[in-house]
Amino acid sequence: MTVATLSPDFAVIKQRQQATWAAGDYAVIGTTLQIVGERLCEAIDLHAGDRVLDVAAGNGNATLAAARRFARVTSTDYVGALLEHGKERAAAERLAVMFQEADAEALPFANGSFDVALSTFGVMFTPNQEKATTELTRVVRKGGHIGLANWTPDGFIGQLLKRIGKHMPPPAGIKSPTLWGTEARLLELFAGHEVKVSQQIFTFRYESSEHWIEVFKTYYGPTNRAFASLDPPKQADLQADILDLLGSFNRGGNDTLIIPGEYLEAVITRA
Repeated sequence: MTVATLSPDFAVIKQRQQATWAAGDYAVIGTTLQIVGERLCEAIDLHAGDRVLDVAAGNGNATLAAARRFARVTSTDYVGALLEHGKERAAAERLAVMFQEADAEALPFANGSFDVALSTFGVMFTPNQEKATTELTRVVRKGGHIGLANWTPDGFIGQLLKRIGKHMPPPAGIKSPTLWGTEARLLELFAGHEVKVSQQIFTFRYESSEHWIEVFKTYYGPTNRAFASLDPPKQADLQADILDLLGSFNRGGNDTLIIPGEYLEAVITRA
């Protein structure tokens, strides 16, 4: 007897993801990650005048980094509120940026429209990884570059997502987003293109473990939704689990919280 395997309903999953990333206020977290976008633009060796697409841009870290280098930037995300934060930041710095709501799995741009596509901790969360990869490569010209920053499975955020998943399991049939943080998976996704990777560290700096929990529970969509979906006893279990994780990664001692967050920086050259 053959048991049929149901394919995941990507449309439904995506709707839930949109609600997750719209929860809280990711901009509060995203702004602290600005250095990642700056590093990525340097790794790409971005040129002034390059046509740049920031995919799943959030509140625009890579967007602003590219615009500061006088690139012609289009910033996209499927959560409009995040793009509004990006607009505010660009206006404050007097940077010329085009903002457009767009799904990373269905980008509304012609083939080869851009010299560079960027994504920092964004496209890795798409439910259909193969479709997102196809779209990234489609909109970049031959010889152009795709620059990615993705959390690794064994790094702090990868382990955080794993612990959250113990209390609120992810949808069945969806590949882990942290696979994007492995060279092996990127070589699969971008087969036929040149892929260069390097491990990087973003350092989280907070007053204490309790301070980190307060900020992430309030503002970071996945943590915010996880706590909101659980009853009080299970919330306490999740909090205890995360506090244990924070303690295991903290190198700041008893006085502060300093956590190295490993991520994979990738530069793909389109064949």
